Amino acid sequence: MSKDDKQGLSLIEKAAARLNKTPEGKVEEIPEPVPVLAQKPAPEKQRNENAAPVNIDISLLKAKGFVTPDGERSNLAEEFRFIKRPLLANAFGRNSDLVDHGNMIMVTSSTAGEGKTLTTINLAMSIAMEMDKTVLLVDADVGRAQIHKILGTPLGPGLIDLLTDENLNVSDVILRTSLPKLRIIPMGRFHPHANELLAGQGMLRLIQELATRYSDRVVIFDSPPLLMTNEAVVLAGLMGQIVFVVESDKTSQGSVKEALSLLDTSKPIGLVLNKASQHREVGYYGYDSYAYSENDGA
Repeated sequence: MSKDDKQGLSLIEKAAARLNKTPEGKVEEIPEPVPVLAQKPAPEKQRNENAAPVNIDISLLKAKGFVTPDGERSNLAEEFRFIKRPLLANAFGRNSDLVDHGNMIMVTSSTAGEGKTLTTINLAMSIAMEMDKTVLLVDADVGRAQIHKILGTPLGPGLIDLLTDENLNVSDVILRTSLPKLRIIPMGRFHPHANELLAGQGMLRLIQELATRYSDRVVIFDSPPLLMTNEAVVLAGLMGQIVFVVESDKTSQGSVKEALSLLDTSKPIGLVLNKASQHREVGYYGYDSYAYSENDGA
């Protein structure tokens, strides 16, 4: 077991102690070779990145007020340009202070209904407009998945299937889309212990694989709110950067402080203020002004 694996397992054991540990040291018997003619054919891959791309209706998203890759300048598009710059600099900048696994970005909030998923989609769209960046959008809000509804993409197979089916690989659940630089891993099928899966060893291995195998991509996770499930805190510990969404004039200061206290403040934590009461262009979902600031660890 590598040093990184040991550190990752230590984190999971501390933050999700109720999870059952996988027994170690068990030696499995090697079965006798099966004649070639008697072997069953390998299961057919359910999906891979060579499949036909899933169409995303850009005109519909634009009508609903989302950032779209048509080059049109708007207040919302400019605000997300401002939000994404420090994230990209931390992940791919030329200085020596690059964030470890900085391409792994989690978008979260303290409670539900603060605009977290809408912020996630807009951020993914904005980064996908970069000339040299491909975005992998992962729907990890397993209790309240919305990305497939908004983008009109299939619900699965996806993340949950990947964590529960050892025959699946990452490439089997990645959706290519009609936007050349946007890929999606949907939530997948319902599972009664979906939240617990986010804190399991399978998720740790997946994060490590995505961070290394897709190191040239920006991987954005739409996660559960921090105060609604302990597993979201574990997931945050595996990320390189955190984007924390706060709904203006609604989210209490106490909730924000409590949620932020659960995060590792040695990592970059961007604060996005959603629905701020300023006189700017307002989208269909009530988007208004966004503010981004680096958490100083205080």
